Amino acid sequence: MINLIPNEEKKKKVKDFYFRLTVTFFFVLGFSIVIATVAILPAYFLSLEKKSLANQKLFLLESEEEPEINSQIPILVKDLDIKLSLAEKVQKNNYFVSEKVIKEVISKKMTDIKINQILYKNEPAGKSIGVRGIAPNRERLLLFRRALEEDPLFKKVDLPISNFTKGLNIQFYLSLITS
Repeated sequence: MINLIPNEEKKKKVKDFYFRLTVTFFFVLGFSIVIATVAILPAYFLSLEKKSLANQKLFLLESEEEPEINSQIPILVKDLDIKLSLAEKVQKNNYFVSEKVIKEVISKKMTDIKINQILYKNEPAGKSIGVRGIAPNRERLLLFRRALEEDPLFKKVDLPISNFTKGLNIQFYLSLITS
């Protein structure tokens, strides 16, 4: 197809196209700025109002006089401190969860005995510890029980005879009463 439009007119049309494109771009940009400004104005005025309210409250709080300290307050604080320290001391002596007990049980354990659970019970008869685990055979379980019996930390070691019914991979439960 033969192009019948002269080159000068083609250049003029391209120039007009870019001019219209530039004008349209600036028009859309200006319109976007106006819309954004209108959308932001309420938030701006709201923040100005909040700032002035905060400044008023601060001014009122600064202008108030500090209340007088009652002479009984320090006495009450000391009394409360004494009561809290007494409660903390009682609480410390109430439970027997001790790192020392756990370390003793684990130190007496042989490498082939696996301990699954250590339970603490605070009963009226005394504080007791339950140990559940798996022993490879009867002899190793018996050695573990004897090692715990020789420890002065434990007053009584109870291993039910039912734990010895199985010959290998024995699931056991030891009950230890602390001294």
